Amino acid sequence: MTTELTRLAGELTDVIDSVAAVFGSPADPTVDGELDVDPTNPGHLRCWQYGVRLEQTGEPERRLTEEILPTLEQRGWQAHDRSTARELIARFSREGADFTVHVARASHAVAIIGSTRPVPA
Repeated sequence: MTTELTRLAGELTDVIDSVAAVFGSPADPTVDGELDVDPTNPGHLRCWQYGVRLEQTGEPERRLTEEILPTLEQRGWQAHDRSTARELIARFSREGADFTVHVARASHAVAIIGSTRPVPA
């Protein structure tokens, strides 16, 4: 992995882990690794993907809107509401990186997944 991708992967992992910690439950990693992002020219452009899932969370909607959203916006992340009838979805982006927080309205389970900006392989 390139030095730049290693740095970006560390930053993404840290922010997703810190968001997961706000929900107060141990997170199970679901995705953790490199992705070749240019199918027309394989092996030249890569990003890092990282994701976690939390099954048992307390007040996830409130935590997302009242704690996570303001904190990330203060840190320069732009928030976009992508919610549906089934899920509260917040997409955060900054400097080409992005991640989404999905809160299931029925079960209150939380999934967080994101990727770094692409970098040359």
